[in-house]
Amino acid sequence: MSNAKNTVLQATAELFGDKDPSAVDRWVAANYKQHSALAADGPEALRALVTGLGEDFRYEGARVIADGDLVALHGTYHGFGPDPLVGFDVFRVDAEGKLAEHWDALTPQVEDTASGRSQTDGPAAVTETDTTDANRALVSEFAEKVLVGADYSVLTDYISTATYHQHNTEAADGLDGFGAAAAAWADQGKLLVYKKVHKVIAEGEFVLTQSEGEFGAPVAYYDLFRVSDGKIVEHWDVITPVPAELPHANGLF
Repeated sequence: MSNAKNTVLQATAELFGDKDPSAVDRWVAANYKQHSALAADGPEALRALVTGLGEDFRYEGARVIADGDLVALHGTYHGFGPDPLVGFDVFRVDAEGKLAEHWDALTPQVEDTASGRSQTDGPAAVTETDTTDANRALVSEFAEKVLVGADYSVLTDYISTATYHQHNTEAADGLDGFGAAAAAWADQGKLLVYKKVHKVIAEGEFVLTQSEGEFGAPVAYYDLFRVSDGKIVEHWDVITPVPAELPHANGLF
């Protein structure tokens, strides 16, 4: 396990598992930069957030991937509000082993999904670390050509026609399931528009992209792909609106 991954897992366990505000002193850099819509900039704002967590708050982790100094968490928050929230968190760890920067995206948990799969279930362990570079390249090219470039004629160059497990709540499994969902969204005036890919984070068979675009309104897209034998075979996501105002000046991306 990478040092950065160890740092993030230990820090988040103390911050959000133990709900210990003093963990900020041990794990958070003095110049901590926040991109979340939920907190202001700096370590003291994070301390206030942790201090305010209720007794019913808990985090249920699903998977963790690390790529250099970036670590991405995928899981479910209980107790942030009346309903559970599925989220992606990305942390940057600095050279001193401190949390230096944070991005996230949250969406309500949905019980009944089109595929019957939950927003977080499926394979979680990284088992194919030797494929990291190839999988990062595959998903990066897919994101630029298909997501940003909207060239769906090459979709099957990247996504398996035999197996495509879908965790988007409104899309069924397979390319046909995605196509039907995209057509329904278009009828609602919600076209999948990707304008820029900001991050590609890869470890083994898992690759996470963070993008901005529009889905009837400005949104942040977090898409997690699982790759097997050179093709995308599984997809999880969070699509969250870009708020008009943030509690800091750092932007969502």
